[in-house]
Amino acid sequence: MLTKQQVDFYHETGYLHIPQVFTPAEMDELEEHLDFLMDQWAQTEMGWTGPWRKVYMDAATEKKSKLTSLHDLHFYSEAWMRAVTHPAMAAAMSALIGPNVELHHTTLHAKPPESGHPFPMHQDNAFYEHSDGRYVDALIHLDDTCHANGEIRFLAGSHKEGYLPHITVTPEGEPCTPHLDTTAYRLDQTVPVSAKRGDVVCFNIFTVHGSHINTTNKVRRMVRCGYRDPENRQFSGQSVGRPNIMIRGKRARTTESAPLTNEAVA
Repeated sequence: MLTKQQVDFYHETGYLHIPQVFTPAEMDELEEHLDFLMDQWAQTEMGWTGPWRKVYMDAATEKKSKLTSLHDLHFYSEAWMRAVTHPAMAAAMSALIGPNVELHHTTLHAKPPESGHPFPMHQDNAFYEHSDGRYVDALIHLDDTCHANGEIRFLAGSHKEGYLPHITVTPEGEPCTPHLDTTAYRLDQTVPVSAKRGDVVCFNIFTVHGSHINTTNKVRRMVRCGYRDPENRQFSGQSVGRPNIMIRGKRARTTESAPLTNEAVA
């Protein structure tokens, strides 16, 4: 699925654009299922909080900016279950992570038209903290992206610094969504990665990234699929303590691990 040059590029820069992982027919089905999920299950809210909002948006835009989101689409849709276990996706993730690959989560982020939520510079590790970089986030593109609708942007090579402290409290002492200092980490320092419908853009859990607001008259939809080596220990955050499906290889048993259970966690 990936060439040595692509794998080397990923390890050097912390990100990789993989064109046309999914066929037009596969994307048609995924889009039809996503429309259903957005109508039935997704939530549209103000999105991420914090002082960064006043840096990225003027007052009028900040007031109306929204984000549509839904976690774990593969729990709701067979088409999305096939997508996250797609042979091409599994092969690519194995090339970047290693022989054993576990799905960690999936999340829809849709930017509504005209004022769709921008994202401040951050590392995804701030939201689901892991012990090392054997974790890849893969963005399945439902729409072509460009500057106008807020394509993903990366600070090339930033993953080599490991985890960076994030701002989690406002100057007023209120908790806020984790993000990096807007003066030290700026979108104008980043590399834009525009992609087409059916493409996948993937990046390391420590790669600093963000995106501009969607100023177009159409929604911009992406689904993030997180994959990891099952031995990459998680300490906190989204889906902590929850095993998920193996899409490649095997789950080895460590000395402290018990067999998986189907009992509910209290």
